[in-house]
Amino acid sequence: MSVSVDDLVVSVASAADAEGMVDVIHAAFGARPALDPPSTAIDETPGSIRDAFARGGGAIYATMCGRPAGVILVTEAVPGVARWSRVSVHPDFQRHGVGSTMVAAAEDYAAELGFRRAELYAREELADLIAFWHHRGFGLARTVPHGVILTKTLPVAIGVPTAEDMQRLGARLATVLRRGDLIVASGELGAGKTTLAQGLGQALDSAGPIISPTFVLSRVHRSHTGKPDLVHVDAYRLTSAAELDDLDLDAHTADAITLVEWGRGLAEGLAEDRLEIDIRPAPNGDHDARLVLIRGVGRRWHHVDLEGLQA
Repeated sequence: MSVSVDDLVVSVASAADAEGMVDVIHAAFGARPALDPPSTAIDETPGSIRDAFARGGGAIYATMCGRPAGVILVTEAVPGVARWSRVSVHPDFQRHGVGSTMVAAAEDYAAELGFRRAELYAREELADLIAFWHHRGFGLARTVPHGVILTKTLPVAIGVPTAEDMQRLGARLATVLRRGDLIVASGELGAGKTTLAQGLGQALDSAGPIISPTFVLSRVHRSHTGKPDLVHVDAYRLTSAAELDDLDLDAHTADAITLVEWGRGLAEGLAEDRLEIDIRPAPNGDHDARLVLIRGVGRRWHHVDLEGLQA
């Protein structure tokens, strides 16, 4: 079966999606090898899913070409820790990126709800599935009967009420950065990516002005005081990672902090270790406010306290 990535829709589920979610769960768990003891997933019904929502749970739900394709249920394990369960991709849509896309969405969703970590249960017999989670940054928390509990630190979610607060967040960001660090900043036009860069530049004592480098693509802002330089890149007009490589950023990045606006899908190849920053409209509908999700990727960020970036 051939489908386009453009046909994949991943969103926060509602109780109205319960029947489609159960279709996915039954198909996915029914296609797995027989386990002893068997999974209880086959016992899920639309009513049990709606009951989970009524108790304050939520879910990520994927459709492909309008058909139910994937599910991750999100509930509270203990305060601050989200439990993911019934993680499923319909057999018709496996190996189409549904699982990876849902995992990223579930991380952001759980972070927005205020959770600091996510955990899930994996059966010991399903080695390939455990490898899938390890590849996506989940580590062993503890062993339990018939399986393991895997866990991962979630992105830090920070509410930013004003542009001035966005600049202050950029300044706080400078306290956790060092030479050679890469920041990949995403968000719609006017979201505040350049405003964040301005706050970072002020904290680094960077030569200005720091404005969007849309037409020159990249600028190097030298520090007046010996702090790391700031390399500010705008990838909005670029269409491939190869075009980003043509900017020859390697000449500056080893001794500088590099911030790439519009870098998602293009800049990840610049470094295995990076900060991914996603700036979104605030969920409360305030036109000026933003929700900023900050995710550390790679060993560089394993022990960095990103929660300290909150005001």
